[in-house]
Amino acid sequence: MSKLQAARTGRVLALWCALGVAAFVLLPWYLPQNLSLLQSIGGMFGGTDTASGAVHALRHGRPWLLIGAFGLLMAAVSLVLPAGRAQGRGLVLGAALGLAGLLASGFAIGATGWAFEALNTRFGELPQGQYGIGLGGALVLLSLLVLLGAGLARMGAFRGDVFVAAAVVFCGALLALFVALPVLRALSGAAFTEDGELSAQAIVERIGNERVWGLGCLAGGGRCGVAWNTLWLALLTAAGTTVMGTAIALLSERGARRLGKPLNVLALLPIITPPFVVGLGLILLFGRAGLANQFMEWAFGIEPTRWFYGVFGIWLAQMFAFTPIAFMIMRGVVQGIAPSLEEAAQTLRASRTRTFMTVTLPLLKPGLANAFLVGFIESIADFGNPIIVGGQYAVLSTEIFFAIVGAQYDQGRAASLALILTVFALAVFVLQRKVLGTASYTTVSGKGDAGLPMPLPTPVRRSVMALALPWLAFTVVVYLFAFAGGFVQTWGRDYTPTLAHFRTAFDLQWGEHGLVWAGSAWNSLFTTLKLAGVAAPVCAFIGLLIAWLLARTQFRGQGAFEFGALLAFAIPGTVLGVSYVLAFNVPPFELTGTGLVIVLCFVFRNLPVGVRAGTAAFKQLDPSLDEASAVLRAGTFTTLRRVVLPLLKPALVAALVYSFVRSMTTVSAVIFLVTAENELATTYIIGRVGNGDYGVALAYCTVLIVLMSLATALIQALVGERKLGRRAA
Repeated sequence: MSKLQAARTGRVLALWCALGVAAFVLLPWYLPQNLSLLQSIGGMFGGTDTASGAVHALRHGRPWLLIGAFGLLMAAVSLVLPAGRAQGRGLVLGAALGLAGLLASGFAIGATGWAFEALNTRFGELPQGQYGIGLGGALVLLSLLVLLGAGLARMGAFRGDVFVAAAVVFCGALLALFVALPVLRALSGAAFTEDGELSAQAIVERIGNERVWGLGCLAGGGRCGVAWNTLWLALLTAAGTTVMGTAIALLSERGARRLGKPLNVLALLPIITPPFVVGLGLILLFGRAGLANQFMEWAFGIEPTRWFYGVFGIWLAQMFAFTPIAFMIMRGVVQGIAPSLEEAAQTLRASRTRTFMTVTLPLLKPGLANAFLVGFIESIADFGNPIIVGGQYAVLSTEIFFAIVGAQYDQGRAASLALILTVFALAVFVLQRKVLGTASYTTVSGKGDAGLPMPLPTPVRRSVMALALPWLAFTVVVYLFAFAGGFVQTWGRDYTPTLAHFRTAFDLQWGEHGLVWAGSAWNSLFTTLKLAGVAAPVCAFIGLLIAWLLARTQFRGQGAFEFGALLAFAIPGTVLGVSYVLAFNVPPFELTGTGLVIVLCFVFRNLPVGVRAGTAAFKQLDPSLDEASAVLRAGTFTTLRRVVLPLLKPALVAALVYSFVRSMTTVSAVIFLVTAENELATTYIIGRVGNGDYGVALAYCTVLIVLMSLATALIQALVGERKLGRRAA
């Protein structure tokens, strides 16, 4: 590192120290009760609800908070030393002391005093406790994390790169706090009996039984266990969504160019669909009273049955739900393939079919592996589709749900089943890494490439068209049936066209004081848009940052770091929601009941898609681009902003779009987190469906789809297309 870069980094670290001290002195330390942030800032030198950390420590009897300030001061003093190991030791010692002291006191001291009876017996009662950490405490912890990473870099870790070290420490802390901690809190229930005693036998009894692992279906006289059902369905869904998503991506990018935009719109339609819409549409088509059964009875006299409900119905619904994810991942990978590689093969007299099979298809392996992994994890964690069209076909996610909300309320059984899901996800994750191995898939380098993408070989083009076009036409039919219910009086009885359902939900009136939002759905819509709008960019930023760390850096524990980024997907939404309630209902992170806990759930629930899309994109970028920027004395952050990020636009769009629309439409992960003040669109829809008011529910779904379509178009317009210096056909 040059002296200029060292001096610049020293100034940045000094600013982080100053930020931590300012937060400790000037910002509310605890999360204010029933007060906005602006209201609480005005009382930072006053009462216990709004006081800063310094005031709490010196005036309100909470001296343990001084440990954080002392750690910051130690780190600040070490910056006086020259950049090197001595400075690094000072930074690490100060930051580690501050973090350990604040976190230990935070978990040990609750709202009324000691959180554990053993501490109360050992040290006596505390005169007062503490509440959950607020903005001041969060910024102090953030500053200490950055300084810890900088200290590790100064001591030689992460090749001395302060930005990389701070990013790894920061992302690792986020994954530990908002993924590992709540998940472990929920899964730990598997090892405890109903009386609260630790017992390994409890896990064996809950997992090793016929209901979970039975093979009666193979003998023809019974059912298979829910674990085998889940695994079989996940493999079918992952394979199907990967094949279909790849076919649509190839047809969109290499097939008929005039169909590119319509294909993109139709392929992405299921991902912007609120819950129950696809299930309701499929039931209207294939249910016992559906159009297909009615036609078969009329034409051939076949009595309607419930044939659709079961593994086929769940698989078909999941294909609709998760194919767009595979398409979004594969589209960016197909775009990134360098035409020069295909042209080189054809120059050596290889046919287009041979070129596709030996050059193009192998270069798609990172995208195929990532699409399969995401499809598998999405399938095992899916709750909505199995509960609607599953019939008697039980899977782990529904079993977990009924264990939690059923009359028995067996949290230990739910935790045990969730543990099986985690093992399944880990197994596929390891298998994916074995398949990809250490091979290189770089196709985007710093060299010019004016070649034309090779058109699809005729057999391949016919195959992808035979797959993609009927599927997309089927998508249109399902949605036409689903949304017709919002425009008729009562589906199945009175088909009179009406807009009454839209007026009920989104009525606007002009009152004495101006415009009145009279519809019953406005409040939930505004809340959902606000929370999803905050979560989407945060999720995309963290996801792509983690992807860059995984693709461009090497450090100990990288495999565990990567799996931690995927862990939230492996846990069913209901379990994740309950785990957030358990983990963040008490100090030091007392967030339950706030909009912030919903935003955090959105971010870390949807994080894996950004990570996998970014990882697949990074596999195609030549590391020499980063190295060339470094040779020109650009720092790591500058290289990311000026060189890498413009080449990641497809992955950025995928992360932003997916995070936003899934935040708008998720149900299971937030059903336990919503409150009367933070009602979401999906909980409003569930309430209407529960009351049998399908017309209003489908009308709301129609409005949401229009809004999310506009938001998707806006995101794509703001991010723009990746420019690779290639000619258009």
